[in-house]
Amino acid sequence: MPTTSTSRPDQIFRLATRLLVGTVWLSATLFGLYILLFYFAALLLEETSLWNKVLPGLFDTSTRLATLGIGLHFAAGGILLVLGCIQLIDRIRVRYPAVHRWLGRLYVISAMLTAIGGLVFILVKDTIGGTVMNVAFALYGILMFVAAVQTIRYARMARFEQHRAWAIRLFALAIGSWLYRMDYGFWFLFTDGLGHTSEFRGPFDYFMDFWFYLPNLLVAEIFIGRRGALQSNAAKIGATILTFLATAFLVLATYYFTAKLWAPSVLELLGG
Repeated sequence: MPTTSTSRPDQIFRLATRLLVGTVWLSATLFGLYILLFYFAALLLEETSLWNKVLPGLFDTSTRLATLGIGLHFAAGGILLVLGCIQLIDRIRVRYPAVHRWLGRLYVISAMLTAIGGLVFILVKDTIGGTVMNVAFALYGILMFVAAVQTIRYARMARFEQHRAWAIRLFALAIGSWLYRMDYGFWFLFTDGLGHTSEFRGPFDYFMDFWFYLPNLLVAEIFIGRRGALQSNAAKIGATILTFLATAFLVLATYYFTAKLWAPSVLELLGG
């Protein structure tokens, strides 16, 4: 009776993808906790002036509605990042469907509130980066809201293929704010902020306004519609190398941001 065995390239690629997923989960969770511990906690403790040390002009006493909007954005966004990877774990979805459903509802609601909070802030106050950032971030919020609605809509209709596709799109958008920080961390580490200005209106800033989420959607569409991808050993080896490089990049950027910004900001708030 013939037996099947996993080839060496398959085994290494599987290991690489698990390392990448684990790194994404850990890093995104750290960022989500940072948001909850710093931005949202600062709102509850009435220390929102500390926001401006990280993002100048974010808090303004003359625009209370914008403050509430961005506070909602931060709180829901933190929950979104912490829950994101959990919802994509097959083992939980199959073995504990009730957990998947209830966490899914919280996840979708958090995505909607994240989008609404960000859009309120943009409409009331504008972003620091001006018109280009306003347009890019507003589009990001609209896309996230649409993806959240479609995810829950198809789940309720028991059309699970479409539900899965929209859930993947939503996850791709949800990690956008995290990737935005990761990309900036990598860029600052190796270029010392080339093309960046304090008002986020440099050429790199304008590029990043769209880069942090549109490529994610492209990757999501490829993943959703893939048919027979990575069949050859050469393709698997190439994908494995890229996966390991992406993992190394995320580890480096996560360390940089945790050591230089996330941990010091939280410690300052809690110690202040």
